[in-house]
Amino acid sequence: MNINKEIINALKDIGVPVSFQISKTEKYPYITFFTYLDRGTLHSDDEELITGYFIQIDIWGRSDYTNIEEKVHKAMLNSGFIKQKYYDLYEEDTKVYHKVMRFLKEVER
Repeated sequence: MNINKEIINALKDIGVPVSFQISKTEKYPYITFFTYLDRGTLHSDDEELITGYFIQIDIWGRSDYTNIEEKVHKAMLNSGFIKQKYYDLYEEDTKVYHKVMRFLKEVER
C-alpha cells in the first residue's frame, strides 16, 4: 500500500498541481498533502489487522477556492477516504488563503 500514490491518483483530475508536502510551483492555486498519523486501528491477538492513514490535504490560493474544495471532497470520498474535519486559515505573512482537509483511509494488512 502506497498512500501517497493513492492520494495523487484520487486528485489527478482536480485541475490544479498536487504535490507531496512542498509545492513544485509558485502559481496559485495548488494542493499539497502529507500523512500526519499512520497507526493501527484494529488489532487482534497482538497483530495489526487494519492500518489507519490519517492524511491532510491543503489547498492554497489567493482567491476563493470553493470549487476546488468541492472537487477534492468528492474525489477523496470516491476513493474510499473518510472525511475527518475541514477548516479555513489565512496566512497573514504570505496573504494566502489556506483550506485544511483531513481524511482517514483504513486498509487491511
